[in-house]
Amino acid sequence: MKKLAKLFSLLLVFAMAFSLFAACGAKEEATTENTENKTEDKAEASTDGGVQSQNKANNMVVVATANEPPTVAPHQHSAVAGSLMNILTHDTFLRLDFATLDPIPCIITEWETLSDKEWQFKIRDDVKFHDGSDLTTEDMVASMEYARAQSAYTQSYTEFWDKIEIVDDYTFKVTTKEVYAKTLLDMSSHYVLPSELIAEGEEAIAANPVGTGGYIFKDWTLGDSLTFEAFDGYWDGAPAIKTLKYRIIPEGSSRTIALEAGEIDYIVEVDNNDMGRLEETAGIATINQTGTAFNFLVLNNERAPFDNQDFRHFMNCAIDKDALVMVALNGYGTGNYTQTPIVFAGAATEIPDKLDKEMAQKYLDASGIDPKTVSFSCICSDDVKRRCGEVIQASLAEYGVTMNLESMDLATYLSVAAEGDFDTCIGGYTSSSMMSFVEGKFTEKQVGGSNWTRTVDPKIDQMYADLTQILDADERNAAMTELTNYINEICPQVPTYGANVTRAYNDDLKGVEISSSGTMYWCYVSWN
Repeated sequence: MKKLAKLFSLLLVFAMAFSLFAACGAKEEATTENTENKTEDKAEASTDGGVQSQNKANNMVVVATANEPPTVAPHQHSAVAGSLMNILTHDTFLRLDFATLDPIPCIITEWETLSDKEWQFKIRDDVKFHDGSDLTTEDMVASMEYARAQSAYTQSYTEFWDKIEIVDDYTFKVTTKEVYAKTLLDMSSHYVLPSELIAEGEEAIAANPVGTGGYIFKDWTLGDSLTFEAFDGYWDGAPAIKTLKYRIIPEGSSRTIALEAGEIDYIVEVDNNDMGRLEETAGIATINQTGTAFNFLVLNNERAPFDNQDFRHFMNCAIDKDALVMVALNGYGTGNYTQTPIVFAGAATEIPDKLDKEMAQKYLDASGIDPKTVSFSCICSDDVKRRCGEVIQASLAEYGVTMNLESMDLATYLSVAAEGDFDTCIGGYTSSSMMSFVEGKFTEKQVGGSNWTRTVDPKIDQMYADLTQILDADERNAAMTELTNYINEICPQVPTYGANVTRAYNDDLKGVEISSSGTMYWCYVSWN
């Protein structure tokens, strides 16, 4: 038995917004073509202060993040804030290549297809859990079965197999229900947990998140910070940074000031109003690159007037997405009128909506809804979402529609959204492929999970199921384009923008690499 460790109007909006100013052993090379790490000829920042010097001496990094995770249990949430913590403590079966976002080896080192529906996987034989026990295929199979038994958060990657068989301690076989093109991508979503901890249940996993990752969970001061210590037994080498402390700092300007003052070393969510200044500050490096994050105004399609397709189209045409990018992101993104990301293969070719007041009025008239009778709430969980909401609010007010903004903490926001107990909210979703995005946001099985619009459309479900059985990539992408064109036609939500991946940090940190989906591995970072 393994022993487990014990733990656990728009001008006005512009004026307002600007005045208030989400072979593993190989270290993947990030795509940095659009990355800026400017360090020369900058204004001075006090990044050599006592706190920061002490951090360097102690091999410690203090990270500022906007949102507190709802849990550190990897299967019990869909929050980016939670994923930031999970990736520290847990390895996934496979990783995604930073440049291509294709699955590459990690805990699983190699695989082969024995038939159209049979996959055989081999795993590393040198991996230990944080409690010192050895990883075997017993833990891999238990992790997959546990994930399947969990909530709607895991359904997008746990329904494809018919059975799992252990071949030996380091080999196992998966038989899929059908020919399934997304097998490797789904395997990359699975976290490795020890089978004995799984047997103790969900509460034990949340209190004591034992994994095989480069960091061990140490403590959590609610509302303030989470601390992680390096795992010296990490199979890919002990991390150079010995302590990671994630401080919860909701306000963007406060995160910026803390970095400039040397109180923190790294910002996850950079306030885009401050990005220009940080780019010109000596001692601070910045990253600004195209990302896969896709943001939107979520419309609860189960509630009036959002159950009216014409009214949804009206909203999409009435809202100025370029204004959203300028106000919410200070220009660091791209406005969208299409329902799905434009960065992936399978993107839509037919986009019926654009910023057009005449078209918006036609949709509104066709809906049969008197705008003066429409009043609804929109929930936001941070200042960027709030700024985005203010632009939407002003745009809709021009037509007589009233939208009231409501702020709440992230945990409450996530719970309310998943349960469908809301009118609208400002949301976002980061994925690694069009298949993952469409399944997560628009299939019926994800209602109660990541399908916050609560879209239930048999045509979407059938088209998606059909294309997952197409192994030829070109044919599958063509089928996906048909599906994304259809989703544009029914307009379940109001897309807002695709956000860039931005980071800011002390430029004495080396090895900082970010994928287009925002993934980073701290186990490969060190102080200069």
